[in-house]
Amino acid sequence: MLELYTASTPNGWKVSVTLEELGLEYQLHKIILQDQQQKEADYVTINPNGRIPTLVDDGFAVFESGAIMIYLAEKTGRLMPTDVKGRSEVIQWLMFQMSGIGPMMGQANIFFRTMEEKIPAAISRYQNESRRLFEVLDSQLDHSEWLATDFSIADIANWCWVRLYFWSGVSLDGLDNLQRWLEAMEARPACQKGIAVPEPLILPTDEAGVEKISAGISRKILQQ
Repeated sequence: MLELYTASTPNGWKVSVTLEELGLEYQLHKIILQDQQQKEADYVTINPNGRIPTLVDDGFAVFESGAIMIYLAEKTGRLMPTDVKGRSEVIQWLMFQMSGIGPMMGQANIFFRTMEEKIPAAISRYQNESRRLFEVLDSQLDHSEWLATDFSIADIANWCWVRLYFWSGVSLDGLDNLQRWLEAMEARPACQKGIAVPEPLILPTDEAGVEKISAGISRKILQQ
């Protein structure tokens, strides 16, 4: 039985959505980040970095969300081609999320939303870079339904972060291809199920009609 240790964050969703898309059964272990459960000794034995998510497959532990996605794709022969070039194409867009989208949006979240001291230069730097990366995605999606040739773990990884564009304070104006792709991803039942693991992240609406994450979300969660 697969075991998933996770919390309701974009990196956590990457794995839970992948599991749901693959239709794999798994045992869920909720990690409470506010209680620093990810830093406890027992957990660090399976994830030396003390972050989420972690997958354990019959005693074999895999940490880092992208590595877990590749492991699951290769284990099942799905969501990633097996030929060298096709596999490379998917991994390129997966690495794009891991090296760019995630870190830049994560920093935008911190400087724009959670830090008490507002530093305009830092806010602008991370929001602008996130927007630039969105434009790269939009350009790719101008000539392709999905980021690679077919739907893959690359789409899942990028979507789990990009869907929270509003929390980072980044506009999607003029990015029609990206918006089309976001809608297509949102419509997938497995995507909807996966982002409710281990529990839904409530996205209320303020008086101005702008979506935002519940005020209870912590800086630690947004850094996972």
